[in-house]
Amino acid sequence: MDPFQAMVLDKVNDQTKLELKQLMIDDLPKGEVTIKIAYSSVNFKDGLVAIKNQMVESYPLVPGIDLAGTVMKSTDDRFKLGDEVIVTSYQLGTGHFGGFSEVARVPAEWVVPLPKGLTLKESMILGTAGFTAALSVQRLEDNELEPSKGPVLVAGATGGVGSIAVNILAKRGYDVVASTGKSNEEAYLRGLGARQILHRNEIIDTDQTPIREEKWAGAIDPVGGKTLQYILSTLKYGGSVATSGLTGGIEVSTTVLPYISRGVNWLGIDSVECPMEKRLKVWKRLGDDLKPTNLHEEMVNEISLKELPEVLTNILEGKVRGRTLVKL
Repeated sequence: MDPFQAMVLDKVNDQTKLELKQLMIDDLPKGEVTIKIAYSSVNFKDGLVAIKNQMVESYPLVPGIDLAGTVMKSTDDRFKLGDEVIVTSYQLGTGHFGGFSEVARVPAEWVVPLPKGLTLKESMILGTAGFTAALSVQRLEDNELEPSKGPVLVAGATGGVGSIAVNILAKRGYDVVASTGKSNEEAYLRGLGARQILHRNEIIDTDQTPIREEKWAGAIDPVGGKTLQYILSTLKYGGSVATSGLTGGIEVSTTVLPYISRGVNWLGIDSVECPMEKRLKVWKRLGDDLKPTNLHEEMVNEISLKELPEVLTNILEGKVRGRTLVKL
C-alpha cells in the first residue's frame, strides 16, 4: 500500500512534538480490521491528549478518539471489505493509533457497523460527543425523566456534547434551558431548540449552598466542578443530572442533603468502556429516535489534518462551537 498521512504525537528527550507525517501500513499497531478513514472529529479529550499530553499511554501516537470509514481488510468474519463502520472510545487515540490518519488498524471488538439512518459524515458529526449526549439522555429517561416533569438544563451548551444534547432533548419535547459563557451564541442555541439561555455564571456555586430553589427536572453536565455543585442543589425532587465531563474541574463539594431530602440522582456517564451491547443500542437510536434534527453546517466546521493543531488548541480554550470534523 502507498504511504498515507497521519498526525503523529511523538516524544524525544522529554520534548513532545505533534506533526503531520507519512506512514506505511506496517507502522500501524496490530488489529483485525483495517479501515480507510473518511472522517474523524475533534473532541476536548483530543486536545488534552495532543496538546497537554495527558492520557497518552505510549509514544509515538496518532491521536483521535473517533473515526468512521470503510473496511479495507478484515481477518474477523464479522466485517468484510467495503463495510462502513465507526470506531470510538476504548484506547483509540490514547493507547492505540487513532482517527487523525488516513488509515487505521483496530481490534475487531471496538468496531461498530454504521447504523441505519446515518452517513459516515453524520456519524462523526455525532462521534464521541453525540454518543455521550445520547447516552446521557437515555440514562436520564431510564431514571424517569419525561417532558411533563419540567425544564432540563444543559451546561456547556455550545460544546460538542452540549450542542447535540440540546437538539436531542428539544426534538423529544423537553423545555431546554441552555447555559453558555458565550453571549453571542444565543441565536445558535435557539436554533438547536433551546427555549431559554443562561450565562454560565448564573449556574455556578460560589458559596457552597447545599440546597436551593428547585428548578430542573434533569440536567446534562459536561462541565463538572462548581457548575455541577449548583445543579445538584437546584434539581427538583427525584431529578437527575448526567455528568460526563470535567472542563470546569474535577473537584465537587456537596453534601448528602440533596440526595436524602429530594431523592436526586447523580449519574456518571462513561463512553470509553461502555459495554458493546449498550453501545450498539445507543448508536442504533442515534440513527433513529435520538437522531438530532440539526446535523447540518451550522453545527459543523470541517477541517483538514493540516489545520488540526490550531483547532486542538482552541478547543481547550473554549473557542470551538459545536462539532469539528476532520475530512481525510
